[in-house]
Amino acid sequence: MVTTRFAPSPTGLLHLGHAYSARYACEAAWRRGGRCLLRSEDIDHTRCRREFEVALLADLEFLGLRFDGPVRRQSEHLADYEQALQQLSALGVLYPCFCTRAAIAAEIAQAPSAPNAQSADPQALGPRYPGRCRGLDPQEARARIADGQSYALRLHVDRAAALVRARGPLTWHDEHAGLVTATPELLGDVVLARRELRTSYHLAVTLDDHLQGVTLVTRGEDLFHATHVHRLLQALLGLETPEYSHHRLLTDAAGQRLAKRSGSQSIAALRAAGHSADSLWAKLGLEPLRSAAGDSARSGPPG
Repeated sequence: MVTTRFAPSPTGLLHLGHAYSARYACEAAWRRGGRCLLRSEDIDHTRCRREFEVALLADLEFLGLRFDGPVRRQSEHLADYEQALQQLSALGVLYPCFCTRAAIAAEIAQAPSAPNAQSADPQALGPRYPGRCRGLDPQEARARIADGQSYALRLHVDRAAALVRARGPLTWHDEHAGLVTATPELLGDVVLARRELRTSYHLAVTLDDHLQGVTLVTRGEDLFHATHVHRLLQALLGLETPEYSHHRLLTDAAGQRLAKRSGSQSIAALRAAGHSADSLWAKLGLEPLRSAAGDSARSGPPG
C-alpha cells in the first residue's frame, strides 16, 4: 500500500503553500488507494508551540483534508533518534564540532570558493561546514564535552559515503527527476544532533519515514537536495528507501515563495475574512474536495 505523509512544523500558522503541500500528499495516496499520515515535526522546542499544532489541525479539518492514524509528534520519540545516533557512532561517521556559527561563517567568508547561496547551480547550496573540527584530537574532544561545552554532532560525509559506496551505487528515484545518483557531499558535514537536542531535521525525518512505513515522500522542491543526505543515512542505518515526489513551490504576485518567514497570509486569517474551503482551493487553481474521505473520483496530485 502506498503511504505518504504531511509533516509541518508547528512554528506558526499554516498558509496556502502548506495547504497545497498537504493536498499534494493526500491525493498522491488517494489516487493509489493508499493512506496519508500526519506528523508534527516539533523537535525545535524554542520555536514550536502546541497552540500552533492545535491551529494547524483545525485548518486542515476546515480544508477537508483527513489523515490516517494518530499524529506522530517527533518530541515524543527522542529515544528513537538517540538509538540511531548510537548506530552511526559505532560506524565511526560522527564527530563533535565545537565551532560557533560566527566562526564557521568567518571561515567560509575567507575561502576563495565559498558557495553562493543565491546560485541556481545545484552544486552551490549555500554555506557548507568547512571541516574545522574534523581532525580534532579525540581526547581533547572528550575533555571539552566533559567540561560541558556546547557542541554539534556532525556526519563525516566523505567517510560515510565511502563506506556505503563500497557496497554498490547509492541512488534514489523521484517521480519527476527519475533515477538520481546520490551526492551527499553537496551538503557537506551536516549536523545530526546537538548537545542540547539529540536529533536534527535530517536524522529525524529519515528515521520517521522508515518507522511510519512511508513509501512515497512528497515535499517541496526546495528539499530536493536534502534527499541526497537522507539517502546516505538510509544506507548507513539499514532503512527502507521510499520513492520521492518533489513538487513545485507556490509564489505570490511578486514571485516570492510563500513562507512563514516572509509573512504569507495564514489560512486562519483567510478563514476569518470569510473565505470558504472551496474558495481557498480555487485560489490555488484546484477543484473543491468532494468528500472528507479519499475519493477515487478526485483528480490526481497537483503538478
